[in-house]
Amino acid sequence: MPALLSAVTDRSDGTEAHPASFRTVAGPGESRFEVRGSEFIGYVAPANTVQEAESFVDRIRERHPDATHNVPAYRVPADAESAETGTNRATGTMLREYQSDDGEPSGSSGKPALNVLVQREIRNVAAVVTRYYGGTNLGVGGLARAYSRAVKDAVDDAGVVETVPHERFVVTVEYDDSGTVRGLLESSDAEFEGTYEADVAFEVRAPVDEGATLRDRIRSATSGRADIER
Repeated sequence: MPALLSAVTDRSDGTEAHPASFRTVAGPGESRFEVRGSEFIGYVAPANTVQEAESFVDRIRERHPDATHNVPAYRVPADAESAETGTNRATGTMLREYQSDDGEPSGSSGKPALNVLVQREIRNVAAVVTRYYGGTNLGVGGLARAYSRAVKDAVDDAGVVETVPHERFVVTVEYDDSGTVRGLLESSDAEFEGTYEADVAFEVRAPVDEGATLRDRIRSATSGRADIER
């Protein structure tokens, strides 16, 4: 696999203030068009980690194994700690920017695809542009325009949202306390899923600036009986 382009951060001083909001895609997006016989299909999707981004790239490659090229680009947090929270407590968010030309002429495809994400100031996102060659060479300039357009149109299809950093934690309680905890979670801005087995476990995703308060409320409401793991 080609080397990483760089590990970068906020465009000014290399950090993002915690818990600053950031721009990302609202969900999956897709585009499709033809240029002089070649078909271009653009895909984008949210990705919070390098692993998620690579998994998305692999899925698109598996979807189009007969394509001439599957060109990837992504901008995601470089480590697990900053993936959801948007911050590395010591140095600020480090974003990993990756692209590959996947056999196209150097600089004609991966870099233009990544540049769209950078110029739109979108992060936590992965993109892949699939090309089926149509028999006519487009030149470096023509390829750059096509790959850029594929990502731009896919981002427009997905929509861009501004979101705040989130964190995840798991709350485990006995059944007697489960209703109380569920009520607190439902009245908050947190997203959660409950698993009811011997005990009840709530997997919680909450805004960083609300997580600590929510955990304190849960501990207080259960008189400390709740087991909370971050």
